[in-house]
Amino acid sequence: MISVAHGTTDAASAAAIHAALDSPQANDQRALARARAFAEPLLAPERLDTGEPALQHADGVAQILARIGGTAELQACAYLVYAVGYLARPRDIIAKAFGESLADVALETHKLIQLQRQARARAPAADAAASGSELDRAQTENVRKMLLAFSRDLRVVLLRLASRLQTLRHYAATKQVPPRALAAESLHVFAPLANRLGIGQLKWELEDLAFRFLEPDTYKTIARLLDEKRIEREAHVEQVRQRLELALRELGLEAQVQGRPKHIYSIVKKMRGKGLSFDQVYDLRALRVIVGTVDECYRVLAWVHEHYTPVPEEFDDYIARPKPNGYQSLHTVVRDEQGRAFEIQIRTRAMHEHAEHGVAAHWAYKEAGTKGYAGVSASSSYDAKIAVLRQLLAWQSDLTGVAHGLFDDHIYVFTPQAAIVELPKGATPVDFAYAVHTDLGHRCRGAKVDGQMVPLNTPLSTGQTVEIIAAKEGGPSRDWLNPEAGYLVSHRAKAKVRAWFNALAAQENIARGREQVERLLQREGRTATNLEALAQALGYATPEALFEAVGKEAITLRAIEQQLAPAAPTTAQPPTPVLKKARAMSRGASADVLVVGVGALMTTLARCCKPAPPDEIRGFITRGKGVSVHRADCPDFAALAARQPGRVIDVAWAGTPAGGPHAPVYAVDVGVQAQDRQGLLRDITEAFAREKINVIGVQTQTVRDVAWMTFTVEVSDASRVARVMAVLSDVPGVIKVWRR
Repeated sequence: MISVAHGTTDAASAAAIHAALDSPQANDQRALARARAFAEPLLAPERLDTGEPALQHADGVAQILARIGGTAELQACAYLVYAVGYLARPRDIIAKAFGESLADVALETHKLIQLQRQARARAPAADAAASGSELDRAQTENVRKMLLAFSRDLRVVLLRLASRLQTLRHYAATKQVPPRALAAESLHVFAPLANRLGIGQLKWELEDLAFRFLEPDTYKTIARLLDEKRIEREAHVEQVRQRLELALRELGLEAQVQGRPKHIYSIVKKMRGKGLSFDQVYDLRALRVIVGTVDECYRVLAWVHEHYTPVPEEFDDYIARPKPNGYQSLHTVVRDEQGRAFEIQIRTRAMHEHAEHGVAAHWAYKEAGTKGYAGVSASSSYDAKIAVLRQLLAWQSDLTGVAHGLFDDHIYVFTPQAAIVELPKGATPVDFAYAVHTDLGHRCRGAKVDGQMVPLNTPLSTGQTVEIIAAKEGGPSRDWLNPEAGYLVSHRAKAKVRAWFNALAAQENIARGREQVERLLQREGRTATNLEALAQALGYATPEALFEAVGKEAITLRAIEQQLAPAAPTTAQPPTPVLKKARAMSRGASADVLVVGVGALMTTLARCCKPAPPDEIRGFITRGKGVSVHRADCPDFAALAARQPGRVIDVAWAGTPAGGPHAPVYAVDVGVQAQDRQGLLRDITEAFAREKINVIGVQTQTVRDVAWMTFTVEVSDASRVARVMAVLSDVPGVIKVWRR
């Protein structure tokens, strides 16, 4: 919330920096004092954009951290964070004076503050027509992502929680109304985060203050209702408290019995969630009992249930079944002789400490082996790190309803305008460019990360700011699709690049097909042919679709010739007696095709589609060449059948066992589109060899670094082709594999 200074510090600032640099390493308490002395001349004359004096804000943050059990070293960070904006070389100066660890925390937290301020300033302008609730939701999601992006170090999170609470306190103390976006994100992002980390003190105060600003009328109504019967209610609570304290002392228990504070937002949530009136909310009268051991907790519960009437449906045993954030306590609601209900919470001192301070009560906030993570004094640093990350993940799940983020291998990086971009782990600047906009990805030619030029295949890390250097026009590089080069990780980016090259290939196919069709029409003397009618007769919606099919050999020119030829008089279709086997033919012929017709009718496997068992097949009666057998999905057959349906005949495979001693083999064409590279043909033929597929012919053509290849292979049945096509798809550089 402090703009970065571009000038030099004044004499007092320089003196403070010099004193800090010359100081020897001291313990945490001395570090705290030195940090405040270091920051005071820098912050004393300044105000934050909220109007709060900068030094007062830092003091408030440090006090809040101290109240929840934060170490003196963590409190020192509160001053260093706000000093960053007034130093020419903040990392170097703070690292020399206070160590690398505190320098990292200070700079990361300062960066997060700056980004959140920029995002909040832009939120109203993002959609002037949006309603307040829509803006609240958008801003909530934005802030959530920012906090996740910096949550690898718990100290950053705790500093932001304490800072936000201090900001709300300032607005309340000065009787000002904060921006709605700030109050909304405090209630819907920061308070749930404090709850997930188990820091009850921060959670309740953040909720009440934020709710006070968001719904002032409701807040005042509940506050007035609380105050109206306060004397009667407090007298009853004090009477029960004294009786319970005396009874526990007689049982030999050292117990602390106290009235529990009433939080307005909690009361409103219960009223709305359960449809209750104000008088029906049980915890308006509430006590808390703190004892030494778990066994004593249950002894207290037994006494309470014996001397008061319990409300069974309001009993919760959070000791046996702790809440997800680690909270433990016994909750029960009972009624006295007059039927007045009140709530009692029973917990140990350790449980109470955790309920109030959460992770702050157990973490040391010092590095423990792994850079960027806070350590822990109890248990291993790894276990503690995982425990807190799980709470952050659960907090994210609470907000979005979908558990994704920290454990789904995602990172969060920023645009120069502080927009959040979510990417898979290991993503590069090229992935980032495509995530921002497809056109930016196509034109990407260079990148800066945190202001420094980097190669386009540099893996990004959470929290970095990425700027793309783009050409005015152009397309992606084929190298980006090479997995060994490491330019792309995102499936979306890969799909966009492939789509660009597929569109380019389609244009080339259309041009090639157009040239072939026009040459055919000239040769046949049919240049006046209506191309749209010709395309539709052959089953294509437009002439361009027909040209593309011809260019990539999905349909042959012979099919077009036959469509252009005058229709022959149709004859009556012969009767359909029994299926008979065609005459035996040589290797690779159609000896195993059964046809409907007369005697040993000659059959020929069509060369346009090269069918093989178990393909679905159809027959077409030719002039002088018997029955031509096509695959049922053959475009040429579709054109012939549309033109002369009376010559279509049913055919089927005879069923000779594939792989048997007399099983025939069939020639099948497999098409491959791949990024051209050295060794590509070798790798593909080796894949065929591993599958024991005999290759009897290869045709290859390279256009603009893309190889178009047709392999003619021998198989006993087409199912083997499907298996080898799956293997070919895994060859590096292969873009597409299909059966011709």
